[in-house]
Order: sequence, then structure tokens, then C-alpha cells
Amino acid sequence: MTDVTKEQVLETLKTVRGPDLEHDIVALGMVSDVFISDGKVYFSITVPAERARELEPLRLAAERVIKEMPGVKGALVTLTADKKAAAAPAARPAPNPPHGHAGHDHAGHDHTSHDHRGHNHGGQSHAPQQQPPRAGKIGVPGIGAIIAVASGKGGVGKSTTAVNLALGLLANGLRVGILDADIYGPSMPRLLKISGRPTQIDGRIINPMENYGLKVMSMGFLVDEETAMIWRGPMVQSALLQMLREVAWGELDVLVVDMPPGTGDAQLTMAQQVPLAGAVIVSTPQDLALIDARKGLNMFRKVEVPVLGIVENMSYFIAPDTGTRYDIFGHGGARKEAERIGVPFLGEVPLTMNIRETSDAGTPLVASEPNGVVAGIYRGIAAKVWEQVGGQPLRPAPAIVFE
Repeated sequence: MTDVTKEQVLETLKTVRGPDLEHDIVALGMVSDVFISDGKVYFSITVPAERARELEPLRLAAERVIKEMPGVKGALVTLTADKKAAAAPAARPAPNPPHGHAGHDHAGHDHTSHDHRGHNHGGQSHAPQQQPPRAGKIGVPGIGAIIAVASGKGGVGKSTTAVNLALGLLANGLRVGILDADIYGPSMPRLLKISGRPTQIDGRIINPMENYGLKVMSMGFLVDEETAMIWRGPMVQSALLQMLREVAWGELDVLVVDMPPGTGDAQLTMAQQVPLAGAVIVSTPQDLALIDARKGLNMFRKVEVPVLGIVENMSYFIAPDTGTRYDIFGHGGARKEAERIGVPFLGEVPLTMNIRETSDAGTPLVASEPNGVVAGIYRGIAAKVWEQVGGQPLRPAPAIVFE
């Protein structure tokens, strides 16, 4: 079997029509440099950031035709945005993508059976010194710090970052929970490989679900996956506050909140009514993605929530066969932006085929490959976040993995 060439990939991609429905995506200049390694094909499609959700079917179509090529073992295709996208040809509206795909964060989740109960807390509290809640913000008993993970738009790997950050904090010796605040597109059941319904105490208080040592609550545990969530703002606000305050979280050093993408009602509810210790902003390296990240950052600043820093996700690509680094999606934009606006830069997370493949399998990297390079990056980010909220410096605890 002959190796697939870059020219063959581009020729195949000419069968995929662009958003103008007249020209193909190659002719429109939407395809990035194509990288081929061990029979797997990697490339991105440049689109205007504001159209990323509606153009998800275009990404799926490109991925499908490449996977069908003889000699191709797999394909990883991402939507990305940069300055050139702003000048892209005007396009007719594309059909809405199927529910449950667009805007979801896929990146790095490995979940083999991984138990953290071997961590020795020694009765010592790791929680940061609690600040008195701001006016109108009532704390949650037993929870030391609540940290939001947010992004200005979908598709930047926010949920993946949130779950691996939570597992990183856990690996560093803390007691951790995670709240999936994305009412319309909950992803924690899949990312943490949890199914079933939570139990109730006295008909009101809900016991959180649990896996990999994390306590978890998500609307995905309460509503069937295929159910269309058509709720008004007050209903969303009520559901979020119930999942926060009417769950038996127990004693936690930190609760990580996976915020919905964007800056809408749900985000404002959490920012205005919950005593957040701070927010972590997730972005990709591209300029337009950073513009969206600034929206999220400014929202938190307006409601006086400290911004703990920026994480650059999909920062660079690591070839699976050689380990060589390639900046095929751009690089360094988030770090420059963090320096420009004076907030901490928390770290760069690479894009690897393994991160993508393990997301849908519900096996986050920090849990399934605790000694891997990417898990180390997440643990480092977790340590920086914890220091930002005033917690005691922690040394990562040894990973305990049960085969």
C-alpha cells in the first residue's frame, strides 16, 4: 500500500464545497498546511470565528472524505480562525449542524480506573483563606474555592481543559468536584464516562456522581441526551443554582465549574450570584479566537471576578511517530495577549491525536496517562491556578492507578 501524499489529500478535499456552495474549500484557501504521519492526516479549516458553529458540518464532511481515502488510518480536522478569515467570501447561510456536535469541546480525556483516595491529607486543610462573600453572593458550605473555566466561544477545548484541570488539582492532593454548568450542551457524562441517575436525600438534596475521585454534577445526569433543552433565562438560572447549592458536595478544597461557551445569561448568573474565587479563560492561538476570549475576560472583570489566567489550548501539534513539534495552527497568541492585558499565562496544551480520540471514550489524559507529558502540563496549570486563589503550594502526589 502506497503512502498517502499531501497532493492526494488536497485533491480529495476539492470535492468539499465551501460555505459559498460554489467553490471548494481548497480553491477558497480555507485549508491549512496538511500534515501526514503514520497514515493519519492532520489539517485545519479556516473560517470566520462567528460562523464556527454553523460550519461544523463542513468540518465533518472534510474529515469523512479523508478517512475514506485508501491508505488513510485516521484524520484530525479542526475549525480555526485567523485574520485572513475576516476577509473570506460572503457565504450563504449553511444548515444548522445536528444537535450535540457543534461547539462541543473535544480534547484529551482518558479514564481508566483511577482512584485518588490514597492521597494523604493528614487532616490538614488545603483550602485557601476564604474571603468574605461579596454582597449578594452566598458561599456554598464545605467548598473552599469555586473556580470557573470559561471561553468566549465554543470549540476551543474548554470542557476538556476543565476536566483535566480538575483532575490535575486532584493529582496535586486536593479534594475536588466539577460542576457542568452547560445546560444546553452538557459534556461531563461523556468526558468522565459516567451514566445513570444520581440518588436523592430526603427528596431534595442530590448526591453527586463520581469517577476518578472527582465528584460531578451535570444536567446530563438529569435529562436524556436527546431531549431538546428549550429553557428561558430564569429556568436556566434556577437549574444552575440548584445544581450548585442542592447537591451534597461534602468537604471540597475546590469546585471547578465548566461554564457554557460565550457570555450569555448562564455565564452572568454564575459570575454575579456565585462567589467565584476566579476564572480561567481558555483560548486557541488564533487572533479571532483571542478576540472572543477577551469578551469572556471582560465579562468577569465587570462583575469583579478575578481572572486567574489564560490557557492556550491546541497550542501546537506533536507528531505521534517522531514527537516533533509543529505550529500548524499558529502559536503563542494567548501568551502575548496575557502579557498585553496583564493576566497570568497558565500554560500551553498541545493538540495530539490521543487527546481527540480519548475525549469521546471518557478517558481524560490526567487520569489515564498520569505520567505522560500532557498530564504533567495540566498538573502544572493546576498548581498555578491554586496559587492564584491563595492556596498553599502543593507538591503533586504520586499517581495511584489500578489496573
